[in-house]
Amino acid sequence: MNKIMQFLREVGSEMRKTSWPKRKELTKYTLVVISTVVFMAAFFAVVDFGISQFMKWFYSL
Repeated sequence: MNKIMQFLREVGSEMRKTSWPKRKELTKYTLVVISTVVFMAAFFAVVDFGISQFMKWFYSL
């Protein structure tokens, strides 16, 4: 039990040393992540559709 308490104290000490982002930075980073995910989803949807259409055309020959 003593080791667990020591571990939790050390975790708390390290968490106080951490540099947390400000609200403006957090909003900016969140928008970047969301826009990247949306872009990648759209990109892969277009690629998947293109490959699907190509395969339909190829097999219809």
